[in-house]
Amino acid sequence: MTDTPRKPVPFPTKEQILDFINDSPSTVGKREIARAFGLRGPAKIELKKVLKELERDGKIGRGRQRRFATPGSMPDVAVLEITGIDEDGELLAKPLSWQGDDRPPKIYVAQSGGRAAYGIRDRVLCRMRKLSPKEYEAQVIRQISEAPSRILGIYQTNGQEGRLIPTDRRAKSEFIIALENAGEAEDGELVLCEPLPGRVYGLKPARVVERLGDSNQPKAVSLVCINAHDIPTDFTPEAVEQAEKAEAVPLGKRVDLRQIPLVTIDGADARDYDDAVFAEADEDPNNKGGWHIIVAIADVAHYVRPMDDLDRCAFERGNSVYFPDRVVPMLPEALSNGWCSLVPYEDRGCLAAHMWIDADGRLLRHKFIRGLMRSHARLTYEQAQAARDGQTDETTQALMEKVINPLYGAYESFLKYRKARNVLELDVPERKMSFSEDGKVASIDKRQRLDSHKLIEEFMITANVAAAEALEAKRQPCMYRIHDAPGLEKMEALRQFLGSLDIKLAKGQQPSPKIFNRILSQAAESDQSHMINTIVLRSQAQAEYNPENIGHFGLALHRYAHFTSPIRRYSDLLVHRALIKGYGLGEGGLQEDAKDFGDIGEHLSKTERRAAAAERDAMDRYTTLFMADRVGASFGARINGVTRFGLFITLDETGADGLVPIRSLPTDYYDHDEQLHQLRGKRNGLTFRLGERVEVKLMEADVITGGMVFNLVLKPEDVAKAAKAGDGRRKIKQGHRKGFKKAPKSRRRQR
Repeated sequence: MTDTPRKPVPFPTKEQILDFINDSPSTVGKREIARAFGLRGPAKIELKKVLKELERDGKIGRGRQRRFATPGSMPDVAVLEITGIDEDGELLAKPLSWQGDDRPPKIYVAQSGGRAAYGIRDRVLCRMRKLSPKEYEAQVIRQISEAPSRILGIYQTNGQEGRLIPTDRRAKSEFIIALENAGEAEDGELVLCEPLPGRVYGLKPARVVERLGDSNQPKAVSLVCINAHDIPTDFTPEAVEQAEKAEAVPLGKRVDLRQIPLVTIDGADARDYDDAVFAEADEDPNNKGGWHIIVAIADVAHYVRPMDDLDRCAFERGNSVYFPDRVVPMLPEALSNGWCSLVPYEDRGCLAAHMWIDADGRLLRHKFIRGLMRSHARLTYEQAQAARDGQTDETTQALMEKVINPLYGAYESFLKYRKARNVLELDVPERKMSFSEDGKVASIDKRQRLDSHKLIEEFMITANVAAAEALEAKRQPCMYRIHDAPGLEKMEALRQFLGSLDIKLAKGQQPSPKIFNRILSQAAESDQSHMINTIVLRSQAQAEYNPENIGHFGLALHRYAHFTSPIRRYSDLLVHRALIKGYGLGEGGLQEDAKDFGDIGEHLSKTERRAAAAERDAMDRYTTLFMADRVGASFGARINGVTRFGLFITLDETGADGLVPIRSLPTDYYDHDEQLHQLRGKRNGLTFRLGERVEVKLMEADVITGGMVFNLVLKPEDVAKAAKAGDGRRKIKQGHRKGFKKAPKSRRRQR
């Protein structure tokens, strides 16, 4: 019996070969191409010629080990630098070196743990998998960033040697500490170490350089975050001495405001009071229903002069950092809680904005003076609101007619202007922590948002607008607070997403707060409200400091500059100095060169982001500490991020964030739809979408790194659906196996 001759396989066209190379998830060799098209013998020789032609024409490139890819493709293994996080919480990276003429592809870095497994500017060696011609997924092989000079962690010992367990969730291994390098560190202490050369049992050695106290104490959380984010904490001896030598401001040429009943309204836990407010009906007959208001701000520029020791320390910090249990101030306590705090019944220097608004809350005119004031009361938000609602106390009863009622009257006018200009109204709830006497987290609640909060916010916004207008009029440099409109790419992504929910957004439409408010209003009573609010928030640009004014998109304002918090923001101190110089208000005026404002603005934007990251980190770690004894419990939650490696969720009860790894979902291959922000099972049809309500079970709460891992608690009908789909897949798989002969061992390995 003779074998039937094999039918010749048609030779592929160049386009078919290019399509195969382009669609391959990694680079391919001649052998894989020949196998894919069933080419043998002479056809392989012809394939070699075609590949050379394609390479000569620049349509494909040859990489390592004689493997091919289309130009601009990533190699199978590459060194990447982490560049940021997208709106769904996925890490983004760029190639460390890029040879292509076009922009490098979009690269997602798969994470095995929580949201912050790697940090911005970290360098990682990755195995690349092509998702599309312009998108790749990177699986980290190892981190190759330079070793940190200091490592923060928990010291543990067995009596013979010590170990350092890093608190940074990006650290993938422990360090070994010989007893002679441990100093007097005790088991369980939080310590700062420096790495030593060499290895012991495969681990890097280190030695303790500073003991920071018991790691089980709640205050250790803030220490971890301060060190992890490089927050400066120590003032120079010269700056401390300068602050402690400060004295009361004399009246001199200042305007005497001490008889005006200015009051401060702050949180109950506030320790520094840098703004005071006053309002009265405008007596001008041409401004019926209008108001004269005063916003008085602590005169920090009197104490902190350009380029002195205090100024250098304040600039380095850029801003104060607020943790749940402490504050890392921009200025030493002698100023921040002393001479620059508008404590009641004591004389304090101030820079004050007199402003006149009409009945509709529009700013008509303003002037800035340098004064001496005396706060007539320190009120809390709750206290002021209770008084407005008819529940006065001994302090507020005496202030109702001349202080509290006029303040709310002016506030009602401000609300009209806010509505008229269509301020972007996003619902962004904040968390508030309460601590027990022993320093442990007692509760985590949603922070109240009272009219008294909004009142102060509107007064401050108006003063900030007046400051920007005044500096322009006086031709002084201004450090604007700018907020750009969303880019066209984000608007198009938002349009497509809203289209999937039958909410129309015209293609190419210019973004405006009014458009976003209409979208939010449409969705207000629907099940998609939370999801749409989240997507609109993530489509927004990030606010920053810049001497070039482009306006503030979110507040719908043409000009805006921070003026109201110079105790805690260096940007405000610059604005104060410029106003002092522009109005000729004495010493402490601006000396900085306007040409340096660009670099200064960039620095202040970075320190602001650094502070925000540290504050979020602390909240997450404190929340994990609070949740640690509830492992195994179930909670209601919402999906707040959808990525290729899983779901990020936020608990309804505490606002805690955590990860549901994709490996914990019912077995299937899940497609990640970026446009719809969802994961969808290819076979079982299970869909997990941004904003969706879910029930989750806490599986892990790592108090050292602050990460939490959850599993979904699926409804019985969803589990049954997945199981049924799984049975169908098994039957199909078995049927396929029956139709094929067993391949030789060598070929099975190739498959």
